[in-house]
Formats: sequence, structure tokens, C-alpha cells
Amino acid sequence: MFVVCGEALWDFFGRERPSGLSFDARVGGSPFNVAVGLARLDQDVALLTGLSRDRLGERLFDRLEREGVSTSYLVRTERPTTLSLVDLGPDGSPVYAFYGEGTADRCVTEADLPAFGSNVWGFHVGSFSLVTAPTGSSLLALARREAGRRLITLDPNVRLNAEPDLAFWRARVDDFVSVSDVVKVSSEDLELLFPGFATDDVAARWLEAGAALVIVTGGASGADAYGAFGKVSEPGRVVAVADTVGAGDSFMAAMIARLAERGLTSRRYLADLSAEDVLQLLGFASDAAAITCSRRGADLPHRSDIGANAKAWNESSE
Repeated sequence: MFVVCGEALWDFFGRERPSGLSFDARVGGSPFNVAVGLARLDQDVALLTGLSRDRLGERLFDRLEREGVSTSYLVRTERPTTLSLVDLGPDGSPVYAFYGEGTADRCVTEADLPAFGSNVWGFHVGSFSLVTAPTGSSLLALARREAGRRLITLDPNVRLNAEPDLAFWRARVDDFVSVSDVVKVSSEDLELLFPGFATDDVAARWLEAGAALVIVTGGASGADAYGAFGKVSEPGRVVAVADTVGAGDSFMAAMIARLAERGLTSRRYLADLSAEDVLQLLGFASDAAAITCSRRGADLPHRSDIGANAKAWNESSE
């Protein structure tokens, strides 16, 4: 089993009407999306988060069960559910405003952390759960406890509306990088965290700090990967973009799923990855992200979707 750690919330997409605003509510939160994405890719997965017993929290719980995500690591609480208002920029990129002070997913304590059984081969951390208190400190304690014992993946997924202090984000990301095996980060996040620094230099620093594989995604421009194999690049996919909500989460879920499918479930295997191995990994993840971009909201693909769409893209480029 793979365990995804972090927020679970509701995204409210606002639309202007003559009489005011109306909202289209969707389940969300980057870690929630990654967990659902893994389940849709036929992986045994659980979500570790604080989950409210309010009406919205119960709907999140029901969604997890319908998607096949294990609820055995949920921390149920009477605290409210986090809400996110989402607007879309001209390029389809989401702009978020969070309402989450004192909410369930931000209040996971170290006492809430489970002891993982031998069936858990790895876990993922990311997004604003890295920096909100006390959840951020609790997840860092978990990562430090499990480092070297299970594969740890990280996606900073920086959200300044949840925590505006970039210095705190940098320090916390550095803390997690030092105990993570795989780091996936968007080029936008890198520019926020380290403006003016070359991507190659940041990746080299993270590899030296402890990561075994660093992947930088650039949306339509593709993705770069760094590791013992050197550096490889995968081009982006040509797709009619509905919006980019959930694309990074889809990439992350597909990358984890592909590692699992190939039996690469511990750090010792990462050092032996060849450039061709990593290109195949990036290609699979890029195909998944492109499918999500073609759909409204964070509607991540199922396993059968990826092969079919990849075949269609390859034929159209010939």
C-alpha cells in the first residue's frame, strides 16, 4: 500500500451571473487528488489526513470509498472542512483563495500519526499541508521517522494564499527534501521559491541534500529529470486544454503508479535507473497529466485511459 498525506477540501469554482455568483463545488486538495489518481491507476492507496464529520467532510469520506481509497488512516474530527475558492486565469491556470483556519486537515498532531505496517511501501507529502500548523510539523516528523525505511515522495505545490511567507516555505521544503527520495516540482514553484536561480542548480542542490530523483514539470514545455543518470527531458503533449486544475497531481500519481508497476518501491532501485527508464516514467506521467488538462477540474484518468490517449497522440504526430 502507498499512503498519501495532506489536505482534503472542497474547491468552489465561481461563475459570474447577472444576479451574482454561482459556484460549482468539486472535491479537491492536491494530496486528495493524488490519492484518487492512484486508485484510478489500480494502486492500493490510503489517505492520511484530518477529515471533518461535517456534511462536507462526510461527502469527502464517501468519495474516497467510491474511488477505492482506503480510509483506515483518516483522523476524524469535529473541526470544519477547508474550503477553496478557485478562479481561472486567462491560460486556464487556477487561482486559489483558502478558508481553512482551524480546519480538520490543518490540525493533525504527532499523536495522530499511525504506525505503518509492513504492507506500506511508501508515502507522499505535499502542498500547503507542509506548512500549516500543526499538520506540517507532524508530517515532517513522520517523514523523518520513516526516512530510509519507505520510499518518500514530495511535491511542494506552493500555495501562498495558505502561507504567504516564502522564507518559511523554503526552509520547510528544504527540510522535506533532505528526507525525500523523489521530488517533483513545477517550474512555477521553483521560480517562486528560488527566483533567478537556474533549474539545473536547484536540482543539483536537492540531489546533494538527499533526493535520489528530482523532476521539474513545465506544463506544455514538458518535464526534466535529474539523478545518477544525469539529466533527461520529455516534451509536453499537444492537447486542447479545458483547464490545468489537477494536472500536477495527475503527473504525481502516475509517476508513483509507474514506479509501483515496475517494482521500484524502495530507494535502492532509484540509483540504478537509466536515462531510458526515466524517460519512460516521464512519458507515462506526462500522458496522464495531459488527459487531466483536457477535462474540466481535477478529473484524473483511469489506467485504461492513458494507453489509449498515448496511442492517439503518437499517431497524430506521425
